[in-house]
Amino acid sequence: MTDIALLDGGMGQEMTARSGDPPTPLWSTQVMLDHPGLAQAIHADYFAAGATVATTNTYAIHHDRLLKAGLDHRFADLHAQAVSEARAARDAHGSGRVAGSLGPLVASYRPETHPPHGEAVGKYAEIARLNGPDVDLFIAETVASLAHARAVLEGAEAGGKPVWLSVTVDDEDGTRLRSGESISDIKDIAWKANAGAILANCSAPEAMAAAMGVFKGFGLPFGAYANGFTAITKDFLKDSPTVAALSARPEMTPALYVDVAMIWVGMGATIVGGCCETGPAHIAELARRLRVAGHRVV
Repeated sequence: MTDIALLDGGMGQEMTARSGDPPTPLWSTQVMLDHPGLAQAIHADYFAAGATVATTNTYAIHHDRLLKAGLDHRFADLHAQAVSEARAARDAHGSGRVAGSLGPLVASYRPETHPPHGEAVGKYAEIARLNGPDVDLFIAETVASLAHARAVLEGAEAGGKPVWLSVTVDDEDGTRLRSGESISDIKDIAWKANAGAILANCSAPEAMAAAMGVFKGFGLPFGAYANGFTAITKDFLKDSPTVAALSARPEMTPALYVDVAMIWVGMGATIVGGCCETGPAHIAELARRLRVAGHRVV
């Protein structure tokens, strides 16, 4: 029997789908503004499905995005709302942890847009100080380069909570970051920053096993939570995109997703869940299969 931390599934895409609103560059931040309480309801559904960690809807709450929408004055309020909705769902459930999401600055999957080190560290530290008192840990998500990893880990120290580092890998070569750099080079960065775990997220499920094979040698807890996109399209890699440029894989049913996720668990992964285009049904099936296999979800 192995203890497995079960993350939730996608938040941004789930919020967009449930709202029925057209996607905007602010993504789930706009949905949270327009539909207060929706994030809490989704967190509650993930806890009911078996998740033990709720990841806050703070992934896209960055100054660079809010400034473009004339909403930068809401920066602190939006972070507080996102964390509060996750905590409320956890408290109502009666157990679980709240993980503060630290998403990429400027853009996802585009390492060339990552700001200079000092600027990036300062921006991540601001978020970590805001949310640190009210979360149990941070997850630095969709980290696309070594420079990104160094900056987010350094900045997150300001929050005073454990930090799990999660990288996004090439969909066709899970041993490489989106930058083309080898994920094996993350090891020293993670250790020097006292990262609590090393993960891979928001990449194709089929790419994750290769990443797990590398992570096994890091000497840290490791795992993955994959997306259900058909591909990261060229249109999504343009400036200020919306998720309308992305589409879900219709064949990525909960059963098929979990078939792949159980391979990661078989390789030693102890932290698993889902990313974009996975929902409560995927997490419920993952919880069921983990228990059937004799694991304990913690």
